Parts: sequence; C-alpha cells; structure tokens
Amino acid sequence: MRIKYNAPTILTFTFISALVLILSNTLLPSLTESWFVVPGKGSFAPFRIQSWVTLVTHVIGHADWTHLIANFSLILLIGPILEERYGSVALLAMIFLTALVTGVLNVFLFSTSLLGASGVVFMMILLASFTNFKKGEIPLTFVLIVVLYLGRELFNALAVNRISEFAHIIGGFCGSIFGFFKTAAAKP
Repeated sequence: MRIKYNAPTILTFTFISALVLILSNTLLPSLTESWFVVPGKGSFAPFRIQSWVTLVTHVIGHADWTHLIANFSLILLIGPILEERYGSVALLAMIFLTALVTGVLNVFLFSTSLLGASGVVFMMILLASFTNFKKGEIPLTFVLIVVLYLGRELFNALAVNRISEFAHIIGGFCGSIFGFFKTAAAKP
C-alpha cells in the first residue's frame, strides 16, 4: 500500500495554511497580520495591494494551532468527499468565492478584522448536506443542518466574543447556494 495525495485542493489548502502558521510563529512573525487578515470597516486601504489580497487569503491565516486544527479537522473530514463529488477545480472555486464574499462583506459591515477558514468550514458543512439531493426535493438532513449549525451561529452572534459568526453564516449561505446550483444543473 502507498499513501495517495487523494484530495489535492484540500490537502494543498491544509499544508499552505500550516506552513503560514509555522512561518508566522518562527521566521516571519508579521506574516499572518500582513497578508492573511482582512481589515475591518474603515481600515481597508484601497491603494495597498495587501488589502486586496487579504480579501481572499484570510482563509489561509490562523491565530494559533488550536484555531487551525479546529478548522482543518472538519475541512479534512468533509473536503475530500466534496472534492471527489464536485471536482478539485470546482471546490477550489467555491473556497475562493466563499473567501471573497466573507472578506468583502467584512470590510463593508464590520470594524473588526477577519482571520481563518471557518467560513469555508460552514460552506462545506452545508454543501455536504447536498451530496444526496435529488431534483425537486429538499432533504430533511439539509433542513436540520441549517437549523442546528446556522441557528446556533445566529444565537451566538448575540454574545460578545472574538469569533466571526457572520463568516460562519455567510459561509453556510454560500454552501447552500453552491449546492442548489449544482443540484439544479445536475441531470435527472
């Protein structure tokens, strides 16, 4: 038996995120802050390339190992299934679009910065609930995932913390949209 690089998009995303955290914790202490954090409302500098880049790269940066492991334990669990189902390029596009949407909305709506892949995690959770969708049907599992995961985030949004429940909600919304479009495009 041999080890196979079975989910190139997910594995590359994981390894790059871990490498960024290692470099931030050792040789390049300002790396994450400079290139992997979306600035909040009022802090976005439209004439700085870094501001534009971070609209997408924020999903690669993480505050610490606990943050990274929390996100990637779910990404590594769900991601390969989604990558096999939808393809590497399509999944990469979904990750990119989810990052961009959460980054842009954060710049316009919140004064706090945004860091981490939890929006992507929620996109994958909701997208995964579409893997057995049939045209014209809404599986009860999808409804329950929306109620449990996004309902919890709406409730948690009322608390004062350093977690962007908004990114979770928008990520889940993106996963739902991707799932509906993929299901609608599927042949009967």
